[in-house]
Amino acid sequence: MADPPGCCSACATCLLCPYSCQWITAKKEKRKGLRTTKCDCSWFLFLFGVFLFTLAWLYLAVIILNDFHNFNEFIFRQRKLWLDWSLVLLIATAVLISYSSVLLVLALCLQLCGQPLKLHWVHKILLILTALLVAAAFTGLGIKWAEEWKSARISLQATGPFLHIGIVGGMTLLAWPLASFIYRTRNKGLRVFLLLVYCAAMIALYLAPLGITSPCIMEENQLPPKPALVGHRGAPMLAPENTLMSLHKAVECDVQVFETDVMVSADGVPFLMHDEELTRTTNVQAVFPDRAAQSTAFNWTDLQQLDAGSWFLERRPFPTVQSLSPADRNETTKQRIPSLEQALEAAKQSNISIMFDLRPEDHSDYQNFVNVTLGVILQSGIPLQQVLWLPDGFREDVKQQAPGVQQVYGRKRLKNEKEPVLHVNLPYQDMSSEEIRQYRQDNVSVNLYVVNQPWLFSVLWCSGVSSVTTNACQVLKEMKHPIWLLPSSTYLMIWIVVDCVSFLIIIWAFVLLRKCSHRRRPAESETDVLLTKINSLMQE
Repeated sequence: MADPPGCCSACATCLLCPYSCQWITAKKEKRKGLRTTKCDCSWFLFLFGVFLFTLAWLYLAVIILNDFHNFNEFIFRQRKLWLDWSLVLLIATAVLISYSSVLLVLALCLQLCGQPLKLHWVHKILLILTALLVAAAFTGLGIKWAEEWKSARISLQATGPFLHIGIVGGMTLLAWPLASFIYRTRNKGLRVFLLLVYCAAMIALYLAPLGITSPCIMEENQLPPKPALVGHRGAPMLAPENTLMSLHKAVECDVQVFETDVMVSADGVPFLMHDEELTRTTNVQAVFPDRAAQSTAFNWTDLQQLDAGSWFLERRPFPTVQSLSPADRNETTKQRIPSLEQALEAAKQSNISIMFDLRPEDHSDYQNFVNVTLGVILQSGIPLQQVLWLPDGFREDVKQQAPGVQQVYGRKRLKNEKEPVLHVNLPYQDMSSEEIRQYRQDNVSVNLYVVNQPWLFSVLWCSGVSSVTTNACQVLKEMKHPIWLLPSSTYLMIWIVVDCVSFLIIIWAFVLLRKCSHRRRPAESETDVLLTKINSLMQE
């Protein structure tokens, strides 16, 4: 393998101490016999693979932050423990990627400096553990939260052009240590193999934009109107979800629709509540410690005794809770579970629509729930076109009793649809950009949920979606334009410039390091001849 040339004592110590746990001086006799073996090369390749593996997990971890509140709620329902697990995820991922990054940088610097790549056994064990942890994270995600793979694919529409530039830049910089290794190694087969692999990788990267598609690669005048905002349970980052305060905060965010969930109490009063148990969003355990917390098992009088706001300040489901004003904090503590009648009155006064799901769908008395809910809607005096009906159960009865209510379907259109589907409400992972454009051409309103991150909102905006359900209405309200929008001609120019600059830098790296290697060879050859003569004299 490569013979390490001399290196200053300080550089050798700074590089080899953390990587190999060896204190190396500049004296050649103390470095005699230290060479990069095939085993060392294998461990370097393993290190490089772990780095890429962990980097991919970091990317995915950032993407799933859009939906992480669902994971927090799931853990609470299972373990009755509230914690913002996204912080745990990001901290753990940052530690792993930082560790593998530092080791990789050290290895590349050692190669450029001509030092042996002797990875210490402690690092080997930690790298194996890192690979196992990341593999376990990917496996768990695939089993329990497989829809996030679709989120990752959608994210490439927002990040693809920039990931391409970053990867090309990283691979271009890799040309320097690669050229250094190729000019030092004596194994011709290995040199040819590395060159072929590197050239193939760079050619693939240079041509990668041919397969990169994004709805945001378009002309400015082709940009569809900004999607309307639907407040997911109101404005849950600014107020306790499914409360009148949350509804009013959503109105301040210019949402057009208040999305909520409705249940019916034991004495037949529809009220706003998402969970089948009251534990997460009320103090039911303190007020009724001896009763089961099933939402539909309580009558309206008992429900009115519950505090539906203090949990928001105690558990802080979103980081935005910390920035609430004293007045908002005081109002939060006064929140109670609102009835559907109260919510309809507030929506009517605020001139916004209300969209709701009726839960639980598998309840034995679900038909009565539908009838009671319809009765409240009809008696409220709200214009029926402001009511968006989501439940699929007994939908035909709803159409007959309240024909003015807008029917929203939680599925895609069927080929032989008897009645035209005018409104669909789906997870954002279930609609492609092409389908969104087709629905838009057919005048079908498409609402996608739950969209919290600006990058995702930008992609859906460029795709032409009608509206999005969001927790972060205060963030998306301020967006006047997608995060980025590139005409195809501009993107083509960027692509060509990046590829040309990368190619020139790679050529320069190989040419420059070739000249440096030629300058070293005469001195090395004279030294080898002298050592050979001394050895011959000693043998005689």
